[in-house]
Amino acid sequence: MSPSLNNIVSSLQRSGTLINSLIVALTISGQHLCSSSTFTCPCQVGKNFYYGSAFLVFPALILLIAGFALRSQTWTLTSEYCCNCGPPCRRISPLEQRLACLQCFSITGRALVAPLTWLAVTLLRGTYYECAASEFASVDHYPEFDNVTASKREEILAGFPCYSPAPSDVSLARDEVALLHRFHSQMLGWILITLATIAYLVSRCVARRCSPLTPLQHHYWTNHLQNERELFEQAAEQHSRLVVQERIKKLFGFIPGSEDAKHIRIPSCQDWRDIAVPSLLCMGDNSQGHHYSFLGDKVVEENEEDKPEGIELENVSCPMQVA
Repeated sequence: MSPSLNNIVSSLQRSGTLINSLIVALTISGQHLCSSSTFTCPCQVGKNFYYGSAFLVFPALILLIAGFALRSQTWTLTSEYCCNCGPPCRRISPLEQRLACLQCFSITGRALVAPLTWLAVTLLRGTYYECAASEFASVDHYPEFDNVTASKREEILAGFPCYSPAPSDVSLARDEVALLHRFHSQMLGWILITLATIAYLVSRCVARRCSPLTPLQHHYWTNHLQNERELFEQAAEQHSRLVVQERIKKLFGFIPGSEDAKHIRIPSCQDWRDIAVPSLLCMGDNSQGHHYSFLGDKVVEENEEDKPEGIELENVSCPMQVA
């Protein structure tokens, strides 16, 4: 990949454009797959509205909830500003509050991409809306329905979306009602797209207007958060690997993959009992030693020089307890 193309991709990733585009593409693909494989209008009185509305609204709600739940920033804000189960909360400065609000708006905007895409594509296709609104179509101006009872009329209207063989005298009414429902659905879809676009532009303007940072400061802050997250993940992975290697060596006498595996030991039953109960992370008195692993206190506190070299066979007759 050329440096210029690499810079463009990196810029899109940082701005979220690439991720949003992928979300939109996946949502559209899922909607087409759902429409073609799972949705079939029941064409029964009293069921069309609930079935069509369920396929229209429920997936959008699921995508909205998933959009909030799958973003790590949501849980970061929740644990830092909303959770009271930890240590006493520190005082939050007005600047931090404003930055948290901006981040909350950003998370909400990202979470709304998938559900709005689902609703817009669904309304533009018109299949679900046609099924849900079929029972409420107005056919009073058609003379074919003048001598039809109310129950029979509801039954005929409910069967319109299925395109099942209908009497020749109502086939024209069925086609016109279907076109009218498609028109209403597509108009609602374009109205939703227009309102979402306007809301996006207005929210961006308001966010920039209310932001305590200048554009350059905001750009620096965004890059700072991204670099901080990446470097922290790399350092945490390397640090935890080194710590776990030391504890594994104290437990078994060697490190996996090491060529020097001459001095090994068989853990005793007490060792297995000690590592069976996981220790919590930084809970309780901070003056006491707490560990980040399930390898118990005994393995960490024991000094490696106090262990005999070679294979230890004590207590090997007792059954092993697995965590």
